Amino acid sequence: MKLIIAAIKPFKLEEVREALTAIGVRGMMVTEIKGFGSQSGHTEIYRGAEYAVNFVPKVKLEIVVNAAMADQVVETIQKTAKTDKIGDGKIFVLDVNQAVRVRTGEINDDAL
Repeated sequence: MKLIIAAIKPFKLEEVREALTAIGVRGMMVTEIKGFGSQSGHTEIYRGAEYAVNFVPKVKLEIVVNAAMADQVVETIQKTAKTDKIGDGKIFVLDVNQAVRVRTGEINDDAL
C-alpha cells in the first residue's frame, strides 16, 4: 500500500476529487494548510499598506491506495491540479505498513 500526500491549490480540489473518484479512489483526507516553496510568498496591498504574505494557502490530500494503483493516482493528481503557474504544489509517495478499518477490524487492502 502507498500513502500519497499532495499539496495543491485550493480551487483545484473539487476537480481533483472528481478525477480521482472516476479512476476508483474511494476515499481521501483533506486538510487546509499554509506553506511556501520556491515562490517564498508574495506581497499584497491592503488599505494602502503593503505587507508580506509569507505562507500561501494550499489544500493537503492524503490518499492510501494499493501499490498497483499509486502511479495512476499520482498521474491523475498531477494532470488535474496543474495550472502551469508557480505554486501548483507537490506530491509525495510513501510506503504504508498496515491499515485497519476501525469498525470491522479488516486490515490492509481490505481496509481500504
